[in-house]
Amino acid sequence: MTVSRRKKVRKYRGSRTHGYGRVGQHRKGGQRGGKGNTGGHKHLWIKVIKYFPDYFGKHGFHRPNSEYEVPSFINVGTLDQMVPDLLKEGIAKKKGSLIEVDLEELGLEKLLGSGQVKNKLLVKVKRASERAISKISNVGGKVILTEEKPG
Repeated sequence: MTVSRRKKVRKYRGSRTHGYGRVGQHRKGGQRGGKGNTGGHKHLWIKVIKYFPDYFGKHGFHRPNSEYEVPSFINVGTLDQMVPDLLKEGIAKKKGSLIEVDLEELGLEKLLGSGQVKNKLLVKVKRASERAISKISNVGGKVILTEEKPG
């Protein structure tokens, strides 16, 4: 900090405007080309490039979220296609002519009726649509609902 007698302001004492013209010049944001980051894409672009080169644009990356929500339902057609794999893995078991599948073990809550059924299935599930139940029973299978209906 310099001594006040050496400051430029000593020269201008008594001159009212200190060399900045009439009424309110050298005050507020207009003198510096706007307040804050105003003009960063226009008249103050060189300042941005020189002092803040990474201010604009995207930098780095976000890792994709590996956890996604698994649907809590399955269609009868999809289930019927999965039966051979479920038997190999030991999730489904053969009981006589029926193939028993517990959908709650797979984390599924509802059985829906889209698709075709060829295997005789014994399905244990919390909820099932009317169409799913009729398609499985038409082939000779059975649906056991584990959730009691309220009411």
